[in-house]
Amino acid sequence: MEAKDWKFRANPVLKAASVFSIARAIGDVKANLDPCDQRLVIPLSVGDPSIFPCFRTAQVAEDAVIDALRSANFNGYAPKSGILQAKRSLAGYLSYNLPYKLSPDDVYVTVGAKQAIEVVLTALRRPDANILLPKPGYPAYEALSVINHLEVRHFDLLQEKNWEVDLNGIQKLADDKTVAMVIINPGNPCGNVFTRDHLEKIAETAKKLGILVIADEAYGHLTFGSNQFMPMGMFGNIAPVLTIGSLSKRWMVPGWRIGWIARSDPDGIFEEQGIVECIKRSLIVNTEAATFIQAALPQILENTTEDFFLKTINILRKDADMCYEWLKEIPCFTCLQKPQGSLFLMVKLDLSRLQDINDDFDFCSKLAKEESVILLPGSVLRMKNWEANGVTELITYVMD
Repeated sequence: MEAKDWKFRANPVLKAASVFSIARAIGDVKANLDPCDQRLVIPLSVGDPSIFPCFRTAQVAEDAVIDALRSANFNGYAPKSGILQAKRSLAGYLSYNLPYKLSPDDVYVTVGAKQAIEVVLTALRRPDANILLPKPGYPAYEALSVINHLEVRHFDLLQEKNWEVDLNGIQKLADDKTVAMVIINPGNPCGNVFTRDHLEKIAETAKKLGILVIADEAYGHLTFGSNQFMPMGMFGNIAPVLTIGSLSKRWMVPGWRIGWIARSDPDGIFEEQGIVECIKRSLIVNTEAATFIQAALPQILENTTEDFFLKTINILRKDADMCYEWLKEIPCFTCLQKPQGSLFLMVKLDLSRLQDINDDFDFCSKLAKEESVILLPGSVLRMKNWEANGVTELITYVMD
């Protein structure tokens, strides 16, 4: 049989390289590593703190998982939206600082934050719909939006205003087919933390446009600057909010793959618009999170001591300060703001000060080859000639 006779073809969306730009870019940069170089590779391109010895999860978390596993009570399938004790514990945890209390029915347990993103975008999918995404931002939103046939429209984060959302730009981008806007707070990859006032203005803009807010708070509470973390759900009474989060970053366990969706919607708008039912149906056709990890959640969320969190924050603060000061001493780099949260910062390249460097990707490739340091080219994040750096990993390596 000739090739033209076969009826199947590759999915053109998945085949498009742009959909998986980060994975491809990191792989291309790593391909420049010298195989004969015996130096330790310094990976500053992926936010996985668990690979560094100073970031180990709390013993409470480890013990909780062991207890749940050894009980033999959690070896079966979990309910599609999560086991009740996990949902109840998450509702209590996420209600902190909110002007109202979430119930277990407001929370859905997922296989990490990425599945939460997929579930939400699937629930919002409809013909000709579009979604507003931040630039720069976490590329998984764009990839999963494209896969779900949601048109992507990018709004700017204003670097001169500590990476605040360009609210005027959002109003120009939105139309009657716009379904949602995404915000990431604390910021990935900018390291910014939105103020309470700015979050309220975001909610007011969303209400004016008649859209919901998807609040990615995967780095929630990992703040070490002047701005404290404020959950977007505080303003669910202005515009409905779907919050996406996970255990991965605050507890340093990305491999445990436990995340959640929480709806902050005291006026019941999601119910009226059928979003709740669509989220439930999306979960039905998805894999549920590991049952024993879910069972461990109450003990993890309720018994982890403040000392554990303070230790993490103190390391992050020291790392961010050191990284920011060091970068200022390098003429070809411009770091406009000191990071205030998450694990990343953005650095702008001045190519006029560099020899034989064509662009940000060329810089990252040659840095990998010469110094065994892996950075993420800003062009992957639609920020050409910028670099996304992991402040935590860099300084942790030096400290070790």
